[in-house]
Amino acid sequence: MLYQLFDYLNSHFDIPGAGVFQYISFRASMAFIFSLLISVIFGKKIINHLQNIQVGETIRELGLQGQEQKAGTPTMGGLIILGAILIPSLLFADLSNIYIILLLISTVWLGFIGFLDDYKKLKYKNKEGLKGKYKIIGQVVLGIIVGATMYFHEDVTIKEKHTVLVEVVETGEMVEHTEMVTSKALKTTIPFVKNNELDYSSFLSFMGDKAKDYGWLIFIPVVIFIITAVSNAANLTDGIDGLATGTSAIIGVTLGVFAYLSGNVIFSDFLNILYIPDVGEMVVYMASFVGGTVGFLWYNSYPAQVFMGDTGSLALGGIIAVFAIAIRKELLIPILCGIFVAENLSVIIQVSYFKYTRKRFGKGKRVFLMSPLHHHYQKKGYHESKIVMRFFLIGVLLAVATFITLKLR
Repeated sequence: MLYQLFDYLNSHFDIPGAGVFQYISFRASMAFIFSLLISVIFGKKIINHLQNIQVGETIRELGLQGQEQKAGTPTMGGLIILGAILIPSLLFADLSNIYIILLLISTVWLGFIGFLDDYKKLKYKNKEGLKGKYKIIGQVVLGIIVGATMYFHEDVTIKEKHTVLVEVVETGEMVEHTEMVTSKALKTTIPFVKNNELDYSSFLSFMGDKAKDYGWLIFIPVVIFIITAVSNAANLTDGIDGLATGTSAIIGVTLGVFAYLSGNVIFSDFLNILYIPDVGEMVVYMASFVGGTVGFLWYNSYPAQVFMGDTGSLALGGIIAVFAIAIRKELLIPILCGIFVAENLSVIIQVSYFKYTRKRFGKGKRVFLMSPLHHHYQKKGYHESKIVMRFFLIGVLLAVATFITLKLR
């Protein structure tokens, strides 16, 4: 809102200083600062309110080191993160930008689903909360909205280099001329590949000229899968103090840098990545995201004074997924979100192997002492703060590896 206000003041009244709001770097900095302050200052008030209404977490893994002390810790702290993301974004981002609109919808949508889940757990003392199928339905619907918007909306475009032969009038000589052409192609970046662009419509090449018209048949299911997988993976990672929050902050910084590079014609050309007009505005939103998660760590680091619950974890994962899709870097998620992937896979492997061995041998066996993966290390006797810090270090290494993919082809 402030962006539109100061843009109006600058264009109509030429007020000194109003033009600074045109700079993404300034607005991103302000969004980060406001988000951090909101989460730290108002976070304590929200925690006290949650304690007063006895919104406490019920702990079931009493066999884990230190879990008994967590019983009664306020949950639904994701409300702090959501407020810290949404308020600065509404203030400093360009609300007419389609990517910002998608991120706002995704945040509210998944935050609401997570809130319903937490509310049901607390009100009915039911650890299962909202049934899994309803969560999946909500994630699938959001995936359809995001995928359809990315494909059909006129403002979602990329710009590609096209070389044409041009005749020089004076000499009659034909020379090559390169120009940037706007395209609606469903392209994304492939890591470690020299010609590093994948067009989803290429999977329908058997349809000939109609392939580009029906590329959404591939693209939208991919979007649904990514949003569902990443949001659920973030939810699984939220098991010990600060792990999901800090990991999300590291991922957020990386995605923010990618958005800035992809939205700049010079940097995108130098790095040979897709140039995506208007996507640089997402840096402002990601600044709010990082500020909110870092601020939440003030209360969520060990020993946690509040848990984010599904209200926060589902929204964080969804924002990361939608952001990566929007900047055409979704194929980098297995590297960048390696912590999320490992946590998710540990659960899949554990459950699948247990069912397989129980069916074949009559008694189920386990690969890990407990899943998700962080609980396995807790069972081995590692203190959770040590586990979290080591996972953070791995997350930083994965972020660096993600950047390296830009040049390693």
